[in-house]
Amino acid sequence: MTRAPSSARALTAYLSARATLTTIPVIQPAEPFLDMAGEDLRRRIFLTESETGEQLCLRPEFTIPVCLSHIAEGSNTPARYAYLGEVFRQRRAGGSEFFQAGIEDLGDDDTSRADAKSLTEAVEMVRLAAPSAGLEILLGDQTIFEAVLKALGLPRGWRMRLARTFGNEGLLKEMLKDLSDERPKPSLSPETAALSSKADAAGLAAVIAEEMQATGFPAHAGRSPEEIAARLIEKSELASVRLTKKQFAALTEFLAIREPLSKAPEHLKRFSQAESIDLGAALDAFTERTAQIAKLGLDTSSVTYDAAFGRPLDYYTGLVFEIRSKDKDLGALAGGGRYDRLLTLLGASKPIPGVGFSLWLDRLEALA
Repeated sequence: MTRAPSSARALTAYLSARATLTTIPVIQPAEPFLDMAGEDLRRRIFLTESETGEQLCLRPEFTIPVCLSHIAEGSNTPARYAYLGEVFRQRRAGGSEFFQAGIEDLGDDDTSRADAKSLTEAVEMVRLAAPSAGLEILLGDQTIFEAVLKALGLPRGWRMRLARTFGNEGLLKEMLKDLSDERPKPSLSPETAALSSKADAAGLAAVIAEEMQATGFPAHAGRSPEEIAARLIEKSELASVRLTKKQFAALTEFLAIREPLSKAPEHLKRFSQAESIDLGAALDAFTERTAQIAKLGLDTSSVTYDAAFGRPLDYYTGLVFEIRSKDKDLGALAGGGRYDRLLTLLGASKPIPGVGFSLWLDRLEALA
């Protein structure tokens, strides 16, 4: 077992004063992580099986199991949960077993206030564990990114595809190039191509079923003709979309925004006016959250807003942030964000807003 970090006692006292300190079992059902976590984390999970064949894993993080516990216990909201314990990930520099601490804030309808509290508490805990460390604080916002995509007139299918790449700079660049360049058309028979372009789902499914029968490929061996037809129609619709030069230039300009958070609301306002687009409630919420961060005492000029910054977990929906060392290349010291859809996806009977963060204590030990 990994030895608890020297900062554990001070961090436990901090956590206990601000949230309900909870205990989460080390062995967890694997399915929620495989469904909800980012691709990088899915590849690093330690998997096993129960005696009945249920797929299990060593907990790779705390957010999902804390949310599952809240749902299972039928707890009321708002509720704040704190934790400090070991997590387990394969192929991780520094060891596959390490400690995390953090807070998950569930059910607070004042999302700007809850976001600001999450960020400022993460900074306070990092400074508590490593008081002399120089810090870089990065902030992104998936809601702003999605609002820009919508305001530029991209169809829903492309907006969803681009939103899933948020924070993956290489993949995002590839997809934007795909949207601006001529792309090779799928290799389809004339009949299939015609039905796809007409979005004739029933006719296309019938043709696919005939082809599967003729080639001896059973439908039960993979996707059904209806599923294949729906996917081909979607590909046909997406392939017909191109970004205009103006749209591409606007999106490129937006993604290049990187400046102190104190200046970001006004910059985004100028950007929207110059491009004649309305960011509406997304910009209002961004501006209010920035004010709340300042109100809680964190200098917003010390936080960098990066319009292209995201974190590699699929469940984030709005605010994302990360705290790094200015002096040592250790990766994230702390990271977090908002995940308003996660609890519903995990089985909650009604939507529950959520925001939270985690600290990597072994990296903080390296700075102390």
